[in-house]
Amino acid sequence: MTQTIATLTLVVADYDAAITFYRDQLGFALLVDTDMGSGKRWVVVGPARGNGARLLLAKADGAQQAAAVGNQTGGRVMGFVETDDFAGDHAGMRARGVKFLEAPRQEVYGWVAVFVDLYDNKWDLIEPRR
Repeated sequence: MTQTIATLTLVVADYDAAITFYRDQLGFALLVDTDMGSGKRWVVVGPARGNGARLLLAKADGAQQAAAVGNQTGGRVMGFVETDDFAGDHAGMRARGVKFLEAPRQEVYGWVAVFVDLYDNKWDLIEPRR
């Protein structure tokens, strides 16, 4: 039996703002946007040219979920966008307004730079050493 972690939930404050960030600034594809009624939508985004997990953008429902927006991992890096063209993706993301918290650096595992999404969740852009 083969198993894959296919989709992870990311709690957001607003569907459309999150779609705009992940699609227009990160370059992800909008894979699904289905109205589920009562103001809820099933919204899935993922890398436009690649494999791996997708994100279910789930609008916060209630105070507890709203408090988690932007702090879903307690301030740690929550996700890793892996690339085979670090320099090109880094330059493109910066040109589209993605905020990086540091300059690119080379580590023993590859090139990396931390960026934040529209809610200040931390992400790594990484090109692993092959």
